[in-house]
Amino acid sequence: MIESTQNIHIKQLTRFLTKNSERSENGIFIVEGAQENASALKNGFVPKEFFICQKYFLGEILQNTEIQFVSEKVYEKIAYRGTTEGIIGIFEMKNLDLQTFKPKKNSIIIVLEGIEKPGNLGAILRSCEAFGIDAIVVTDCKTDFYNPNVIRSSVGCLFGMNFFTENNQMLFDFLSKNNFRIFTTFMNENSKEIQNIDFQGNNAIVFGTEHSGLSDFWQSKGENLQIPMRGTIDSLNLSNAVAICCYEATKKMKNEE
Repeated sequence: MIESTQNIHIKQLTRFLTKNSERSENGIFIVEGAQENASALKNGFVPKEFFICQKYFLGEILQNTEIQFVSEKVYEKIAYRGTTEGIIGIFEMKNLDLQTFKPKKNSIIIVLEGIEKPGNLGAILRSCEAFGIDAIVVTDCKTDFYNPNVIRSSVGCLFGMNFFTENNQMLFDFLSKNNFRIFTTFMNENSKEIQNIDFQGNNAIVFGTEHSGLSDFWQSKGENLQIPMRGTIDSLNLSNAVAICCYEATKKMKNEE
């Protein structure tokens, strides 16, 4: 039982929790919560170590994995979600290469250029998993998929998704090679309302950053779509816009099957 925050295992975990560079250099990421850890295991992520507070943890003790049992006091210090569920896992990152992704018939890919907010990325992952989106690709990446706040806000949906990072040109080449129809989201008058678009075939919908939208790279590289809005504002939160587009795209495909 670890009862001191000065324990070598706790000090290392604290570095991993607070420093992205430490996680990246060691090829690991942190998962807190019973549901999230179960999802990571179910989807083939390899655990290295678990920290468990038996007062809070109600699940089964995992076999064949190093486990550090910690006191209530220590767990309250290391848990970034308070005292919920009593388990924190350290997992190995997967080497995810877009070129290994084989799109199925009628695939939908969500592209996020330069997304900055971990909470937005997590919410988008949750929506994409819910609607059965085939993959998410982040270009010009400013936050990482394995950020603890991404995992938390996605409620572990990250682990069941195909997710990749790539530069714009390599992604565009991949989409062209695999016959994807590209939809961009520039704010202009030459846009089709999303409910009037036929989403049969392979489709990619490209979204820009939270504050400035898409870069000029995507100009003239696809058809522009918009979400019709009848109020006074002209834009939505990025995660809300993605959720609406996921719903409309998958609804249209299902209706025309």
